[in-house]
Amino acid sequence: MSKWAEATIKYETDYQPIDIRGMADFCYTVKEQSAPISSGSFHHDGMIVVPCSMKTLAGIRMGYCDDLITRAADVTLKERRKLVLVARETPLSDIHLENMLAVTKSGAIIFPPVPAFYTRPKTLADIEDQSVGRVLDMFHLDTGDFERWAGFNRNK
Repeated sequence: MSKWAEATIKYETDYQPIDIRGMADFCYTVKEQSAPISSGSFHHDGMIVVPCSMKTLAGIRMGYCDDLITRAADVTLKERRKLVLVARETPLSDIHLENMLAVTKSGAIIFPPVPAFYTRPKTLADIEDQSVGRVLDMFHLDTGDFERWAGFNRNK
């Protein structure tokens, strides 16, 4: 977990970083580049970077592995595993877009947390559940908390 992820947790949620760490099976600092996840021999289904800053995106694009997040992402790409980057910066500059295109060509998936208004969300939690559910669904993890598009024939 990066220092900015910790700051974001504190600022945008009712949680503390220690609460989030407590939900994880394993947790490493960004400085622990010798952690198992920094090696291609570590088996995993993929990686999600959320939120993915434009700095982290640029580091991943350039293979600049100056911390555990960028190193683990680099390894995920080289091992041809799924890498999902939840980039939430707006507006996007041409540099951001070029970085997104480059990592996409390398196999990453850019996943901006754009609200799905076809679900007619009533609360912020509805929007969050939809976004989180869609990201986790990419790894075949069904939260049961998001609505799949069923066409215009759904009951209103």
